[in-house]
Amino acid sequence: MARRRCIVKRRDLLTLAAGIATSALARPNVLRAQGTAGATTVLRFVPQSDLTLLDPVFNTALVTRNHGMMVYDQLYGLDSSYTAQPQLVEGHVIEDDGRSWRITLREGITFHDGTPILARDAIASIDRWTRADVLGQNIRAITTAMTAVSDRVFLVKLKQPFPLLATALAKPSSYCPVMPERLARNPPSVQVTEIVGSGPFRWVADERMSGSRAVYERFAAYKPRDEPVSFLAGGKVARVDRVEWHTIPDAATAGAALQRGEVDWWEQPTADLLPLLRRNRSLKVEVKDRAGLMGMIRLNHLQPPFDNPAIRRAFLPAINQTDYMTAVMGDDRSLWNDRCGFFLPGTSLATEAGLQAMAGAPDYDKVKRNLQAAGYKGEKVVLAVPTDLTALNAMSEIAGDMFRRVGINLDYQASDWGSVAGRVMNNRDSLDKGGWSAWCNYIPGIIALNPATQSYVRGPG
Repeated sequence: MARRRCIVKRRDLLTLAAGIATSALARPNVLRAQGTAGATTVLRFVPQSDLTLLDPVFNTALVTRNHGMMVYDQLYGLDSSYTAQPQLVEGHVIEDDGRSWRITLREGITFHDGTPILARDAIASIDRWTRADVLGQNIRAITTAMTAVSDRVFLVKLKQPFPLLATALAKPSSYCPVMPERLARNPPSVQVTEIVGSGPFRWVADERMSGSRAVYERFAAYKPRDEPVSFLAGGKVARVDRVEWHTIPDAATAGAALQRGEVDWWEQPTADLLPLLRRNRSLKVEVKDRAGLMGMIRLNHLQPPFDNPAIRRAFLPAINQTDYMTAVMGDDRSLWNDRCGFFLPGTSLATEAGLQAMAGAPDYDKVKRNLQAAGYKGEKVVLAVPTDLTALNAMSEIAGDMFRRVGINLDYQASDWGSVAGRVMNNRDSLDKGGWSAWCNYIPGIIALNPATQSYVRGPG
């Protein structure tokens, strides 16, 4: 299941340069706060959900990723052709038949606290990321040493050549943010709560209101690369002084706020409001992220009953991608694709092989027989459902109905997105200890281009 990301923004006067954060923050329009030449420029943004978790290594939720892209820089970034380009890095030299990378950092760049970015900061940041990310763990397994040669130069020594190191460090999701060594020393299982990066915006911690607002201010000392911006690469130039994230969980309220001019940009409008928003001449509705989002039902392979592969396979005849996409984005087929496998539709590795198992109308009776044959004995299944993320809530409604129709003993547990994300990403315990059985999720289509970055096909558990 794949959906394109449709955003709504106001047709105002000042354009924010592309590339200040993620593809979800590309070219919005804003007004000066008081309409005067000297006033502070403010972009008022409605994110997909409340920003609950602040550490993009500890938690890989998209809202946390987007926050991270505002405040942290990467060593490398992907350009518009999905090729890794230097960001904090000035350049690198590959030596010893591909087993040694000598990486040089740019000169004169600093963190938001005024301290210079040193080689030891980059090493500590990479080390922390490789403990958490699936691809990073593979890199860690072949790394013999990371050492600082000087304040700006460090070496990565490998057991074997790995030509995709820069590409791995340029990942746009579950990515490697560079932070001061003193913070990167935290294990990835412990959330970093002091947010100090080197990106074009700095985090304004004392203005954060959980469940309501997150604030960023332009980092005056930021030094963009002297290159044209290209997706997440090139010179990131902040054209506004301040960005405010306003959490508005109710879609009707968010749409009304946009139409009244109380906010400038709504990241994920709901399908039912798109016709109304398109009729408003002061608004612009467009698809900014053509790679979109890929939806899935994630089953917990560690706990019964989904530790049984036969039970997992038994559900395939009950899955109809069209039902899920219609629930999320309505009947406009230009906004979604219901022929989606593990890789992004339309790319070189995309295939429809195996999708025939989900073709046609759901056959619930067949699934019941499959479950019985596979040995399902009525074990409880906990479906973790976010109430404040419209798309995932809609997918969860369809999934919950499917589970009930095939006779699953379902416990439908609904809570806010922050609670769901923390639970499913960090709790591996049994159900009686707060564990979970299944949840609906989506990932950025851009990470589903190949097996290296598509972590779900790599089976990390």
